[in-house]
Order: sequence, then C-alpha cells, then structure tokens
Amino acid sequence: MIASDDLVTLVVSDITRAWMHQDQVVGLLVPFLHEECGVPYANMVIVIALGTHRPNTEDEMKRLVTPEVYEEVRVVNHDCDAPDLVYIGTTSRGTRVEGNPLAVGRKVILIGGTVHHLMAGFGGGRKSVLPGISSRQTIRRNHERALSPTLPCTDEKVGSGKLPLNPIHEDMDEAAELLSPTFGINIVIAPSGRHSGLFCGNWRTAWQASCRYQQQCYEVPIDHLADVVIVSCGGYPKDINLYQAIKSPLNAINAMKPGGTLLFLAECRDGGGAKDYFDWIRPLKGGRLDEALRADFTIGGYIFYATCEWLRRGKVYLLSTLPPDLVREMNIISSPDIGELLRQIDFTGKDVYVVPFGGYVMPIPPKEEK
Repeated sequence: MIASDDLVTLVVSDITRAWMHQDQVVGLLVPFLHEECGVPYANMVIVIALGTHRPNTEDEMKRLVTPEVYEEVRVVNHDCDAPDLVYIGTTSRGTRVEGNPLAVGRKVILIGGTVHHLMAGFGGGRKSVLPGISSRQTIRRNHERALSPTLPCTDEKVGSGKLPLNPIHEDMDEAAELLSPTFGINIVIAPSGRHSGLFCGNWRTAWQASCRYQQQCYEVPIDHLADVVIVSCGGYPKDINLYQAIKSPLNAINAMKPGGTLLFLAECRDGGGAKDYFDWIRPLKGGRLDEALRADFTIGGYIFYATCEWLRRGKVYLLSTLPPDLVREMNIISSPDIGELLRQIDFTGKDVYVVPFGGYVMPIPPKEEK
C-alpha cells in the first residue's frame, strides 16, 4: 500500500483523546514506515485532527506522538479556519467538504479511538476526516443535521450507538470516502486505560468492526431503570472540561427513571471547554434555545442544547470545580464538596446504579422503558 517514495500523512486525535494512548501506536508505526517501507522521515507528516478544538501545545503534541517521533517527523495542528484548505468534493446531502491540504494527494493513515458518540453514533474512523481535518463551515453543515427538520428537538435518528439512517454519520462517511484514506487504525480502550482492541485495515470496514466490538464491550443491558445514578467520567482527560465530560452523564442517564436523580463527578480543570458552549445560556433563559441554534448553529451550541435536553429528565448534581452559577440554568446543582451534594440526595429505599467509567459505558434499558 505504501512505497518508499510516497508522501504519507498520519491523522491523529488531539489531547482531549489522549486516553486512547495513540502514542503507543504512533511510536511503532512511524519507525515501521521508515525502516520497513523505506519512507524517509521528511516524506511523513502528522496532522492533529482538532476539528474546532483549540490548538495543542508543543508538550501535548510530544505526548500524542512520543518525543522520539516528534524529533523526526513534522507535527502540525489542523486549523479549521486556515485560508489554504482544499475542496475535496460534495456529499449527497450537499455538504461541501474542505480539508487540510496535507491530507490531499498523499497516502493517508487514520488513527482514532472508537467510542459511543452523542451525535455520530460512534467516534473514530471517518470522524478523523470530518470533523477532524475539515473546515469550520464543513463541520457546521454536517453537525447541524443533529436537529430534527420538523420538531424543536434532536433528530430521533441521531444519538449514541445509532448508525443506520443517522444523517450525521452518513454524511461523515461520504466525506471520508471522498478523501479515500489508504489505511485505518481503530483503537478500543479498556477502563484500565490499556488497549483492548486494535482494528486495522480498510478505513471503513476496520472501523465498523471496532464499533461492533465496542458494543460488545460497553453496551450494558439493564433490566430496570434506577431512582439514582452516580457516574464518573473515569478520570482525566475525559473530564478535562464540561464540553468533554458531559458525554458521561448523557450515557448514564439512560439508566435513570424519568424524574430521577443523577450525581455526576467531573473536575473540569479547563472550565467549560468550547468557547461558545456557555454563550447559549442567554437564549436558554429566554426560552428560545432551539430557535437561536437553528439561526446560528455552532458545535458548542448543539452540545449545550443536547445537554439541556437530556438533563431535563431529572435532578442533576455535579461534583466539580465549576462555579455553581455557571451551570445552574442548565438544571445542574454544582459543588466542590461531596458532602454538601450527598446531603441533598435522598437514598432511602432507592435503587442506585454506580457507573465508574461513564465515558465508556452505555446502559441499554429494556425496550419498553426506553
């Protein structure tokens, strides 16, 4: 697949995905390409698939690809607003795909982590292309398909574990096909942080195999819904900010009775995360969040929208360093004091689920209780 005179681009995930330990893969892959395939280091480049996330620092880049690889191979942050992004094609849904020029006309290897994903069904695979190395406008056009075309809510075809007919996933898949990556490496992680599965080969079919394995490992059937659910993200960096950490309660709330109680643990050392995440408090207060998001869709805005949509199902408490005033309008009671929070929750005679690794685990309730 790769000859010694090929130009090769590795697309890797950013620091918010450091939990997948891609450095262990990159640290083996780059020497293999150089020594076994004969590719000069100068012919390789590693692009960090930031999507709309902040640029990674030099120290973070070294952590993602190993210091040894960083010394030999050029590593660059993708910029979704860069003026030199290249038109790749248009999907059947009309999304104009513009991507990083370092992934065009080269042999591209996608390296990603497969997890359940709130919008795309599953992360990893084709997400390395869209949103990973796409333009802001391309990302927006794809992600705004999360909203129902007819109702003031999320499209029912969009959600964690949903792939068939999911308009976001299908649009992403077409975008990746337009780029035509050479190879895919898909990582599944155990709660211990060690690699549980590596699915390598065709960028699409290897990723699909990793999704099936992810389902087997982390979709947990439950026979009833509980009154109280306690959930942790599973540690840093999954709780680096609320924007990332919110995935855990949105998984765990599937195990909670309507009107129940959710206790959520997330440090959020970087605060809210995406810069426009909390900007949507204003239209939320005015009762026009759906209208405002449709008029000016942003990724952070939708994550905020989905958070509010799901957390209305019950009472939500958060153990965090986040200021309580910041999240009160989202129906979240926040405190850095676990004792204070526990005193507000009535456990008497209640069914309780504890989910230590909420970023991984997807409770699957009985069909009649969904």
